[in-house]
Parts: sequence; structure tokens; C-alpha cells
Amino acid sequence: MATQYGQYGQHDQVGDGLGLFGHQDRSGPEYGRADAGRRRRLLPAGLREPFTARHWRELVYVVLGLPIGVLLFTFMITMLSLGAGLLVTFLGVPVLAAGLAAARGFGALERVRARGLLGLEVADPEPLRPRSRGAMAWMGAVLKSGTSWRQALYAVLQFPWAVFSFSVAVTVWSFGWSMLTYPLWFWVFPMYGGQGGLQLYGDEQHSVYLDNPFEIAVTALVGLLITLAAPWIVRALTTVDRLMVHGLLGPSSLGARVVELESDRGVVVDTASADLRRIERDLHDGAQARLVALAMDLGLAKEKLREDPRAAARMVDEAHGEVKTALQELRDLARGIHPAVLTDRGLDAALSSVASRCTVPVRVDVDLVERPAPAIEGIAYFTVSELLQNISKHSGARSASVDVWRAQDRLMLQVVDDGVGGADPSGGGSGLAGLAGRLDAVDGILVVDSPVGGPTRVTAELPWRAEGAV
Repeated sequence: MATQYGQYGQHDQVGDGLGLFGHQDRSGPEYGRADAGRRRRLLPAGLREPFTARHWRELVYVVLGLPIGVLLFTFMITMLSLGAGLLVTFLGVPVLAAGLAAARGFGALERVRARGLLGLEVADPEPLRPRSRGAMAWMGAVLKSGTSWRQALYAVLQFPWAVFSFSVAVTVWSFGWSMLTYPLWFWVFPMYGGQGGLQLYGDEQHSVYLDNPFEIAVTALVGLLITLAAPWIVRALTTVDRLMVHGLLGPSSLGARVVELESDRGVVVDTASADLRRIERDLHDGAQARLVALAMDLGLAKEKLREDPRAAARMVDEAHGEVKTALQELRDLARGIHPAVLTDRGLDAALSSVASRCTVPVRVDVDLVERPAPAIEGIAYFTVSELLQNISKHSGARSASVDVWRAQDRLMLQVVDDGVGGADPSGGGSGLAGLAGRLDAVDGILVVDSPVGGPTRVTAELPWRAEGAV
């Protein structure tokens, strides 16, 4: 197994901010950026929000939503109406298919817009899967695709929501900033309109203008409150956009599940192929080579049996030792695949057997009322076996423990050691990454908590299926 544990006991002293005698060096650019960030954070979050890039991106998203919504709504209603009207002839089918295909293209553009302005990551929906080549097969796939109809529904529903969100956002934003900056531009009215300020009310008898200092200050204060509230109002509006994009333009739950199962099937096939190659390599390099040598030794002993019986007996004795070694190698190989003790007596006995071969003392606690399905039991055994082998080779631990229990519909495994830590499951090609892939292929999870200095705690979850369940 590849090394999963990091470079124990080694600390990177490059760029750690420590000068001579352990004093922190505050002259680097990192400290300058940190000080600037602290100065910026002196302003409360509520006062910073109207000036943040996130607010302006969301505002741009809402403003662009109206013209885009007009375009999408007009095109989609036109194509759907034209296609439905022409269904009495054959022309309606290609018109509807073309409209739905265009809706998929518009959906891709909307996902890009949401990703760039809202930071919303939405996976692409499942692609079209025509059963055969040709225009008819393609049109049939488009018309049968639920993704196409969901994206057409988005084009229809987005327009009324875009009108509403545009009106609210632009109104609130423009009123807030105009009232906040009123002390700067109210002089426009008396200078150019012969008025004392902005008129709030007027009839034949009297009129009300914002023209004295108190009214101007109150107007600016109200504008400040509206300006501070505007980012949160815009964010609330874009929350609905996020839900629409995620629900209508992303993959359906069934489609996502199909893609996940296809990926898991690939992982299972690759894992099985790798296991077969490993078994073939172990047989070829280990037991097979030893048996070939054994056959040659027995052949030489047979030739020397008449000439030198003592030498022949010595060679037979050596061959007997080789047979024992070959049998042990075959037994270890079979135990690594699926040991007989696991089939006969279950996880408790099998894991206790694995723990007895570990280089550190291991406490095993299996709390299961019934046995899981053989496939889940085998994966659980393999997972614990690999983790204990990892502890023996890399952890430097003095003791370890294995706990197995059932939590509702999940089989829980936890392996803990008091070693030096630093296990990294994200390392490419590492054993922990391989274990995570195996577990993910059966809807399992691998969680590694291994700070430098230890201890290391690896928790695995597997779906529970009882023995004999389908």
C-alpha cells in the first residue's frame, strides 16, 4: 500500500513567519494584507454590504434578468404555440423539437450566468440519448426528455419573476441612493425649478417641500436605511433565482442518480480489475514461482535418490519447507480476498484474526445483533484490514482500536490509533483514496480525522443490508 501518512515529525519552516529566536516576522507582505483586512473589517458587515462585489454581482444579475427574460419568454411561447398549432401536420413535431433544443441551449447560458454572477455551481443535466442515428430519433429524444421540458418551463416562469425582481430591486436601490445623497443635489430644485426642494405634496392651498435642514437630514437617514436594506432585499430575490436555476436547469434527481451509478459501476469494474491483477501478480511472483522451484528440487532429488540417498533426503526436507511456505502464502492470499473465518463466523472473528496479526495491540469491539449482507461484510472486512495494515506500516502507534456497530440503516466502522497522525486521504494514488473510492461505489463514506501529532480516527459508513436481503 502506498504511504498515506505524511512526513511525521517534520515541520516546514519556510514561510512560517518565524524569524530568529522564534520571534514573528511582521515585515512580509502577508502581514500587510492581514492588517489591511483587519482595517476593512473595522466597518460593520451591515455597512460594508452595499459596497461589496457580491452585492453588485447580484444586482447586475437581477437587472440582466429582465431583458433576458423577455427574450426567453417571447421565443419559447412563440415556438410552443407554433408547434402546438402545427401538430395537426407533421411540421409541429420538428418545430417543438427545435424549440426544446433551443431551450436546452438557453439553459446552458443561464447556468453560466448564474455561475459567474451568483457563484451558483449547477451540474449539467443528463445529455440526450437517441436510440439510433437520424433526425427522427433525435427529435424523439428531445420530446421525451424531461430535461428539455423543465428548461422550457424555466424560460416561461423566469419572465414574470424577472419583471417583479427587476421592479423591486431597481426601485429600492434607486430610492435608497437618491434619498441618501439628497443633501448633495436638493439645490437643483431651487436653482433650476424655482422651488425650495423636492415636493412631497401639493394642492391649490398648500404644498410640502423637503427644504429645511431637519427634513433633509431625515430624508438622508431614511435613504441610508433603505440603502443598507437593499443588498439583503436583492439577495432574497436572487434566492428564488437560485432555486429556479437549480431545480429547473440542473440534473433531475433520477438523472443524477443514474450518472452516479454509472460512475460507481466504473469504479467497481476498475477495482475488480485491479484486484485480479494483484492476485495474478501475487500468484505469479509468490506461490507459483515457489512451486516451480519446488518441482525442480524434487526432480533433482529423484535423480539423486539412487546415487546419494542422504543428499536426496536433505533436498526432500528442504522441499517440504518450501511447501509449507507456499501453503502459507496461498493462505494469506486467500485471507486477503475473502477469508473462510469471515464466511463461517462473521466480522467479529475475522477482524479479531486480522487484529492479531497487527504489529501493535488492537482492541476489537463488534456490536452487531445480526450479520450484514455478505457483500457489505466483505467490504467492511477489507476496509478494516487495510486500515490496520496502514497502522502497522506508517503510523508509529503504540495501540489501536476497532469498533463496529449498526446505526439505523448504516454499518459504522471506526479505527483509531495513537500514532503521529498526518494521514491525508486526498493524496493521489494513496490507499485511503482507494478505500474512499471503494466505499463510494456502494454509497459508503470515509471520513479521516488525522491532525499532525495524532491521534488518527478513520470512520467509515456502509449501507446496512441484512444477510439474505435483496
